[in-house]
Amino acid sequence: MSSGPIPVDPPAKPIDGPASAQRPPALEGFGEVRRASRSNVLRWALPIAVVLGAVLIAAAMFRTAPRPTTAEPAAPLPLVRVATVQSETLRMHVVAHGSVAPRTESDLVAEVRGRIVQVAPALVAGGFFSAGDELLRFDDRELSIAVDRARAQVKLRTSESRLAAAEAKRRVQLASRGAASASDLEQFESRALVAEASLDEARAALRQAELDLERTVIRAPFDGRVRDREVDVGQFVNPGTKLARVYAVDYAEVRLPVAIDDLAHLGLGFEGKAGAIEGSPITLRAQLGGRVLEWPATLVRTEGEIDLRTRTLYLVARVDDPYARATTRVSPLPSGLFVEAEIEGRELAGVFVVPALAVRDDDQVYVVDGDDRLVVRPVEIVRREADRVVIGRGLTEGERIIVSPLRAVSEGMQLRTVEADAS
Repeated sequence: MSSGPIPVDPPAKPIDGPASAQRPPALEGFGEVRRASRSNVLRWALPIAVVLGAVLIAAAMFRTAPRPTTAEPAAPLPLVRVATVQSETLRMHVVAHGSVAPRTESDLVAEVRGRIVQVAPALVAGGFFSAGDELLRFDDRELSIAVDRARAQVKLRTSESRLAAAEAKRRVQLASRGAASASDLEQFESRALVAEASLDEARAALRQAELDLERTVIRAPFDGRVRDREVDVGQFVNPGTKLARVYAVDYAEVRLPVAIDDLAHLGLGFEGKAGAIEGSPITLRAQLGGRVLEWPATLVRTEGEIDLRTRTLYLVARVDDPYARATTRVSPLPSGLFVEAEIEGRELAGVFVVPALAVRDDDQVYVVDGDDRLVVRPVEIVRREADRVVIGRGLTEGERIIVSPLRAVSEGMQLRTVEADAS
């Protein structure tokens, strides 16, 4: 082998043209992949960086912000309305309701048979009449004849009685001289007694005939008014036929039911002494003709027993001259009118009148002391009404009581107060 020099390849010539033309075929897409990867990283990393930055800023602000101080909230005090109580002297009144009724109401009834020939102008529904006025007349001719016959019978029996008495007297004289027997004397004395009895019978028949004749004229039994009339001129009636219904107008009465609990306010107990309230004044009220009218009345009596159904006792009030015939009263008080009666009762001194809302649990009142604290006070109830209560004992002059609703209640609780309206 020869040891001559080793041949060396000559250096490669640079390749002209762009770099891409100079890269190997295997590396041609690598640059594009790197650019796409960098774009995806930026797309996800940028929002995350923003969120992290915001969280860091918020954490920094939270840590550097001043901490708030905590305190227990103060509960608001209840606000109540209060009224100052004052004692007073109170006249008790009891209110009842009833209907006006005449003190007497009667049916006029025929006592004889006959035909009606005359009716008074006052004998109409609503007509007024006075005691003794002629209201109705029957045909009296038959009864006049009956009276004449009875009188004739009296004359006949009188004559027979006198004759029999004279004969008996002569027989007594003859018997005294022995000229007449005892049996003959007894016979004539018996005839005299029969004749005397016949005379008495004739006289009684005459009185009956005269009475029947008098009954053909119907007269008013009292000062009154006609409720209704059942007959008219020309009608033939028999004894017992109803002719008219009338009632008295000299005074009227009103039955007033009063509850048992209210009797004490009138000073009336159960001793049966009606005189305890007899004469008490009463004011009757009713709406008539679009106006509220009043009539004075007087309590005259109580009825004998308590009504078992309503547990009430009836008092009777009297109204004189209800139709204002003898007085100058503004308006008459017609029968049947439904009225309200205010009965004056006994007088109570040193009582307190409070609104009904001020009484709690039937017999307690909430009092506000000088420190505006609540005090529960038991009281004595004298009377309860729809909108007010009368208290006898338990309160002091000038104390303040709560007159508004209050839900949660405890003794001594602090309150805020405001004076209640006078109404």
